[in-house]
Amino acid sequence: MEGAEAEEQEWAAVARDLLALGYEGCPGAASPGTSCPDFRALCARLAAELATLGALEREREEGTEALSAGDGPGAEEEFLRQLAGLLRELHCPDRELCGGDCAASLREPDARLRLLRFLCSEVQAAHLLRLRSRLDPNPEPSCGEGAEEGSGMVQELILTLQALGLPKPTRGTPACQLLQDLHAKISELLPSLPPESLQPLLSLPLDTPRWEALASLSQSLRDQYGCRRCLLLKRLDLTTSAFHWSDRAEAQGEAMKAVLIPIREALTSESDVSIAHVLAARADLSRLVPATSKTARRRTCCAVNKVLMGSVPDRGGRPNELEAPMPSWQSRREDGGGRKAGHQCWGRKKKKK
Repeated sequence: MEGAEAEEQEWAAVARDLLALGYEGCPGAASPGTSCPDFRALCARLAAELATLGALEREREEGTEALSAGDGPGAEEEFLRQLAGLLRELHCPDRELCGGDCAASLREPDARLRLLRFLCSEVQAAHLLRLRSRLDPNPEPSCGEGAEEGSGMVQELILTLQALGLPKPTRGTPACQLLQDLHAKISELLPSLPPESLQPLLSLPLDTPRWEALASLSQSLRDQYGCRRCLLLKRLDLTTSAFHWSDRAEAQGEAMKAVLIPIREALTSESDVSIAHVLAARADLSRLVPATSKTARRRTCCAVNKVLMGSVPDRGGRPNELEAPMPSWQSRREDGGGRKAGHQCWGRKKKKK
């Protein structure tokens, strides 16, 4: 009973989405599926709206219908053939719908529900993109030479292109074309990597509670390391300011500021590590190398490490070697100049040699 109620609620949600888009008369779970002309007509109307909104490139090029509802002996087969091409063009993530036997999958009410839900979500997304294009005169960002060099996204793309050995894109290159080139180059280089070299560090699936826990942990670590970075930056400021106290710094003060200020302005207390870095991390990142290992010392070893300190004088200061002061007793003098007999006088006892 609970499964049936949940399925009815999902169909009701799809019906509300269709009603919000201006469609009435959702076929429901009891419809026979692709053999029903009403179901095919509804899918064809959704596909036609996607083509009108510019979400289907094939529709603009060929000028043909994305889906034809039809009505005849071969209408269902033609509909299924066109539906398979439509789902591939929209990059549908549902493997059952995009599989070989789409007709068998759509006989199940759950598969028809997923199909309608996917088409509704694509229409809603197309409406949002159309609204964004009206508000933004340049909806398609370019990543060529005219893009801002200082933006973080462009810098990441430039580093990615350099790592893959790709040339810098020309002015006006659309982002979609650049991403396609990146995908083709990465697909070409993947077979040359050793097996299991791209195993993710985080291999467990993340549901909603785990996402919330991961976000909370990330924010807590960002706050903690933000405080640490503030402390280190304050120490850096005090250390650099101490160099200006010397007499020599009076003549070299401007030159020192010209070198230090650009470096200091680039250092912020906010960390740029986010959850995206955790998801992109690979398993080899957890391979910890000791700082004193031979591999690490090849890069950190310098001439200063080879200087040995000689013998230094013992400055003491160890609390366990200090003795507490003991009181000393003095007798009363006859001339009255001394203290009263039995008066306690605190004195420092000489340290034993």
